[in-house]
Amino acid sequence: MFTGLVEEIGRVTRVDRTGRALLLRIAASRVLEDTVIGDSIAVNGVCLTVVQLKDGQMVVDAVPETVRRTTLRFASAGVQVNLERALSSRGRIGGHLVAGHVDGVGVVTNVVQDDSAQVLTINAEPSIMRYIAEKGSIAIDGVSLTVMTVTDQSFQVSLIPHSAAVTTLAHMSREQRVNLEVDMIARYVERLLSYGSPEIASGGLTLERLREWGY
Repeated sequence: MFTGLVEEIGRVTRVDRTGRALLLRIAASRVLEDTVIGDSIAVNGVCLTVVQLKDGQMVVDAVPETVRRTTLRFASAGVQVNLERALSSRGRIGGHLVAGHVDGVGVVTNVVQDDSAQVLTINAEPSIMRYIAEKGSIAIDGVSLTVMTVTDQSFQVSLIPHSAAVTTLAHMSREQRVNLEVDMIARYVERLLSYGSPEIASGGLTLERLREWGY
């Protein structure tokens, strides 16, 4: 479990592809301070297991399903990545609860400066957009952010200068792909509501139906 508060920007130094899976070697410092083999590290929001540690670098393992569903399939040496260690029992949840289980890939369609803030517009598939709500939480490449606005096809988030400075999001550009993880509460609420109800399971949960039920 993570919080979406990036601890460090690491650098991919090597990518070894084994069929549809891959091993990433990443240079880092802070996140390696107390990390041991077997620990979980969020790499651009993807929960991966550390399988090797040596000389200020770690190797993490990504199975085919993870590669297919995330931007890791585009990984190459030299790329910078957001890193976060798993939440400790004594840690503060300054962002929101992030599982590191990416729901899909979005595409940055616009980047504008709004005074000191940087506003990103991101397009996503309907299967992801259905869970995104204005003022709700979203993890973008592992960064916990608040949703500003939502349309049927896209949403916007605003980066404060600090978030831009300590993450890779400061270097976002149009057409760039990003990992998206929706608020896990939304997924569980939908599952609970749809259990035993073919109407909702098929996408029939609407504002009108919720009003009928007294919400």
